[in-house]
Amino acid sequence: MDIFSRKIIGWQVYETESSEKASEVMRDICERENIAPNQVVLHSDNGGPMKGATMLATLQTLGVMPSFSRPAVSNDNPFSESLFKTMKYRPTYPERPFENLFAARQWVGTFVHWYNEEHRHSAIGFVTPAQRHARLDAALLARALRAQTHSPLIFLGYVCAGETATGYTRG
Repeated sequence: MDIFSRKIIGWQVYETESSEKASEVMRDICERENIAPNQVVLHSDNGGPMKGATMLATLQTLGVMPSFSRPAVSNDNPFSESLFKTMKYRPTYPERPFENLFAARQWVGTFVHWYNEEHRHSAIGFVTPAQRHARLDAALLARALRAQTHSPLIFLGYVCAGETATGYTRG
């Protein structure tokens, strides 16, 4: 996840974890996102796949700085924790284990598309992560504020006349 935009920029579901698979995903992300060396810090847990020699060598080759959670602390990445909470509260979150790898990949792919393209994230001004990642948020927010001055309709938590709106209310 890109912390600036909250966009999920890479994901994969495998039957098993390994440093080699994590390296493959990271190489794909860096290529697809045109990430330059020394531009990114990757924060992860202390699991074997993320600390394995293959992954660490890949990060060094790509110029990505590794950062790890504190030992025995499972909740020191609030961005990931927030994402997982959003995922678990989706109405489509499965109640039972996936039947197979294809079903898991299909569900995660659908969730990622919704999260990136449709979910209006409160921490980034109620634009989608994809809009923020593409740096369209400033123009969208400016347009919404301009429209707000021409209409008594207050929209999505913007402040007008000293009042904060949630959802749609009349001003």
